[in-house]
Amino acid sequence: MAGSHDVFDPTKRSAIMRAVKSSGTAPELAVRAAVRALGYGRRYRLNGAALPGKPDLVFGAMRKAIFVHGCFWHGHDCKRGARQPKDNSAYWRDKIARNRARDAASLAALKAQGWRALIVWECETRQAETLSRKLSAFLAKQ
Repeated sequence: MAGSHDVFDPTKRSAIMRAVKSSGTAPELAVRAAVRALGYGRRYRLNGAALPGKPDLVFGAMRKAIFVHGCFWHGHDCKRGARQPKDNSAYWRDKIARNRARDAASLAALKAQGWRALIVWECETRQAETLSRKLSAFLAKQ
């Protein structure tokens, strides 16, 4: 890999990338804990595969869905989301742009089906009180 700055060989890098989880992440667990603390613990199901975008938490009776997005992977405008990898930067720019387009399409499809959706960003899960207020406002709203 001439000109590459990756400190890992391709096999090791591939193993690291495979280990990146899509569910059960620390931000998702923080959101689930906050939802339980608000008294909604028995009202949701995880990973709504039948819904557009596979929301992380699905409140079927309320027709509400919550997505927990990693700031880097979904292109949030925070410090972590704005970080650009030095290696293969064109690939990552395109990948994140595709993720954002897919996210927008999923939100539009949910809305068209009569669902309300909330995105909780990874960086928002670090402030428990703020996270709780955001979730409470969303879940209490009719």
